[in-house]
Amino acid sequence: MSIPTIDLSKAEISVTRTELLKELRHALLEVGFLYLTGYSVDQSTIEDLVRVLPYLFGLPEEVKESVALVNSPHFLGYSKFGSETTAKVQDHREQFEHANELKGRYDQDDTLPLYTRLQGPNQWIKSSTSVPGLRGKVESYITALQEVASQFLSLVEEALDLPHDSLACFTGPQDRLKLVHYRPSSTDATLDAQTQGVGPHKDSSGWMTFLLQASDPSIKGLQALSKSGEWLDVPSVPNTLVVNMGQAFEVVTNGVCKATTHRVLLPPGDYDRYSVPFFQGVRPDLTKRDLQALWQHFDQDRWHTRESAEGQRIDSPFLQGQYDTWGEAQLRTKIRSHRDVGRKFYADVFDKYINDS
Repeated sequence: MSIPTIDLSKAEISVTRTELLKELRHALLEVGFLYLTGYSVDQSTIEDLVRVLPYLFGLPEEVKESVALVNSPHFLGYSKFGSETTAKVQDHREQFEHANELKGRYDQDDTLPLYTRLQGPNQWIKSSTSVPGLRGKVESYITALQEVASQFLSLVEEALDLPHDSLACFTGPQDRLKLVHYRPSSTDATLDAQTQGVGPHKDSSGWMTFLLQASDPSIKGLQALSKSGEWLDVPSVPNTLVVNMGQAFEVVTNGVCKATTHRVLLPPGDYDRYSVPFFQGVRPDLTKRDLQALWQHFDQDRWHTRESAEGQRIDSPFLQGQYDTWGEAQLRTKIRSHRDVGRKFYADVFDKYINDS
């Protein structure tokens, strides 16, 4: 199977728009991930962000830990190598997680519904000399990707024969961005051992994921699971974003458009790998009851799609009906991945979320 490339610039002309919608429909239903080109983001916005990544992750550990994720009930901040677990195995990556800043005050308040708890302010490294202009570069990139995501989702609605804004009404209010650094645990290229950068999973942080692979194309790692159960390399291609479907999109389409199962598996060697995934946000109060009209459109007797056995085994609590709201299902996933944060801020539900499988 080849990974399709969707060129957004085709949407500007009626003849090529029809071709684009056909290609996009195929990618959504039959593949689940794609390369995106032709998006309108100023190249300097991308280059400015990519350029700071080695400096950011090269900061002294105590500087990075000053914005540690464990200090944020909203799971925003820095997490070091080995601090996150996926598929019950430690991931070998460090990362900064940010979001668009929300207006108003979001203190940790036990009286607020659980589904609101992930919304909150970022943590920013205080010293302006550490990485000059970091906040501005991150915020500019988030703003640019919000526009790309909005345009893409509008085309998705059209490709799936849905009325305008029938999907967009479920997005927001907070999109998330990760700055990620991978290093293999083995630097001996003669060894066959591979490092789990991040284990097999489906994205629970949003609707669609738009991934910038910010390393040399020769550096491998990302793999996606095809519908037939084959792990496919997804190499870095200049001037593209890799788009995959998140769990919310699978739920909203009544399971017709499967969320993409993917992983990062690092071959041995001495190198650094950087990536920047943007997660299009989902309304935290979204319930399955809100989706009944859409589910009539996605009648599974009409839409026939498939998924590999391994993909079907990936944890998907909202789809399986364990939680009423998307926000609580996402909070549960975050706590299971970052248990130190869960113990600190969510003792009342920690045991429930950890043991509910």
